[in-house]
Amino acid sequence: MDTIRHGGALDRAIAEYGGDRADWLDLSTGINPVAWPVPDLPAGVWQRLPDDSLMQDCLDAARSYYGVPDGADIVAAPGTQAIIQWLPLLFNYLDRVTIVSPTYGEYAQAFHMAGAGIETPAELPEGGDTGPLLIVGQPNNPDGRAWPAERIARHARGEGGVRMVVADEAFADVKPGCSLVALTAEPGLTVLRSFGKFFGLAGVRLGFAIGDPDVIASLRQMIGPWAVPGPALAIGAQALRDHDWIAAARARLASDSARLADLLDKAGLEIVGGTDLFVLAALDEAARIARALAERHILVRAFDYEKRWLRFGLPGGGQEFILLESALAEIFR
Repeated sequence: MDTIRHGGALDRAIAEYGGDRADWLDLSTGINPVAWPVPDLPAGVWQRLPDDSLMQDCLDAARSYYGVPDGADIVAAPGTQAIIQWLPLLFNYLDRVTIVSPTYGEYAQAFHMAGAGIETPAELPEGGDTGPLLIVGQPNNPDGRAWPAERIARHARGEGGVRMVVADEAFADVKPGCSLVALTAEPGLTVLRSFGKFFGLAGVRLGFAIGDPDVIASLRQMIGPWAVPGPALAIGAQALRDHDWIAAARARLASDSARLADLLDKAGLEIVGGTDLFVLAALDEAARIARALAERHILVRAFDYEKRWLRFGLPGGGQEFILLESALAEIFR
């Protein structure tokens, strides 16, 4: 199976189109371009192994921020990608996987490598002959779709042949009303949450899994000790408690995503989905437009499986919006 191409591959774009990193506007990811301001950290978090108190402080902050109910457990990992790699072993008794697609491609990659049968319906199944493991984005990447919580909960309760649901909520920070975390006290549902996207700190590599204590305990054993660096735990604990920044970021992202969608619409692109961290647009000449933008050192996300789609992450301020608007006006004139 070929290596999956993700957003953020700026080095590859520079190799093909030239320039330095400082010359480029990278809109190929769904990462908040205005990051939470990281303060100076105590020297100890760099100098010693991350101890239990540091881990517990981060988990306590995450429990509160995500609204983890009593009866559910939570584990931290070095990013949700690391958790995805463990899912085939965690659920190795499930040989068929239903992945509502298109979605983040690493799920299919991980289970394909484990030899599982993979089904990729375009919609959340109503029931019937569904694989015992169901994976769904909530909201989904790259189109931003979200499903009613009760429909997913029915699967988590075992309807339609499902034994476990994994809900990827990497983008739920900007749409908290669609989160399924409140349902994780019941067996059958595991929710994955990403720290780096909303807080704009993807390099921290911090993510969480929330669900049934037995499932989370097994995952904790697989991840092993000291997997999350002390600085990541310290940053996560502080950022997850910064309620003023969180509220301001949600408001700014909502405004900027609406501004981006309007800009793309006026340029002639069809808006087909998105969240407050990215906008998904469609047009017949998507590949040509992506190349033309790259020639102007603006990187966007194209898709092999849907040739008409381009995903635009948010510009980081007024000047970046102007740069994108000017480039599109020049391309479409």
